[in-house]
Amino acid sequence: MMNLQELAAYVCTHLERNGIRVVLSGGACVSVYTENRYPSFDLDFIENMPTTPVKLKKVMGEIGFTAQQRYFKHPDTGFFVEFPPGPITVGDEPAGAPNRLSFKTGTLLLLSPTDCVKDRLAGFYHWNDLQCLEQAVIVAEKQAVDIHELERWSEKEGKREQFLSIRGKLVQQR
Repeated sequence: MMNLQELAAYVCTHLERNGIRVVLSGGACVSVYTENRYPSFDLDFIENMPTTPVKLKKVMGEIGFTAQQRYFKHPDTGFFVEFPPGPITVGDEPAGAPNRLSFKTGTLLLLSPTDCVKDRLAGFYHWNDLQCLEQAVIVAEKQAVDIHELERWSEKEGKREQFLSIRGKLVQQR
């Protein structure tokens, strides 16, 4: 059985081979960057270029996934695969270039660590989701993030004061 990272790379690679380019985001991205310190059971892939639901269903079916309402499920795994609508954004601006990680099952495109933190901070800033803040902090603990870019982005989101109050939690304590 594949772990989250291996499954994500497998799905990402299969989709790319079929002309569907996706980028992993959300909690699964946090899980990858924190070595599963934050477990996630759904893989949120944002399409870079939209495809038809019929093509997506066909391509996912080729690797054993079946559509079940808004997500795809495979009988051999407890993970769900979802395709939230694009474009790939963090807050109100486009995400930067995706990170590329290689696994024995393929290549995974995912938000960069800095964009992953922005994605989580957006949930904290706009919905006061403390779990999102906790996820942003653990990604920043495990990965190199650009604190100046996080500050610039937070200011653009109208959340400078909130950022300044949590900045110390995002600076790596290595």
